[in-house]
Amino acid sequence: MSVGESSEMFRHEGRAAIELPASGSACVRAGGDWLDSGSDGFRIRPLMEDAAGHVRTWLMQVDAGATAELHAHAELEQIYVLEGSFSDQDSTYGPGDLVVRAPDAMHTASSDTGALVLLTYITR
Repeated sequence: MSVGESSEMFRHEGRAAIELPASGSACVRAGGDWLDSGSDGFRIRPLMEDAAGHVRTWLMQVDAGATAELHAHAELEQIYVLEGSFSDQDSTYGPGDLVVRAPDAMHTASSDTGALVLLTYITR
């Protein structure tokens, strides 16, 4: 899987994320426009992606009332809620909550109030 490709429902084209540094540090300034994720009401800002496609870190903005139907990701998924509320079929999560999903775990995604979340996808 190359940078920008994804096995899951949220896809992006446009601004590239920084690559995972081989040594030292790297920085991305997360300002600018949000990118269409391919799913209504969900926008992303790619932050970091390694060229091999093993790790991706994105910010995701979710509109109030947005819903993503039942789906799965091939990668391990971590969702850290920064602002608002984020829900799945099991619960509603608020700022400071971390949700971790095993690869291929079926789930929904939605927000009644709108949300800002930090997403990390890791391929084992």
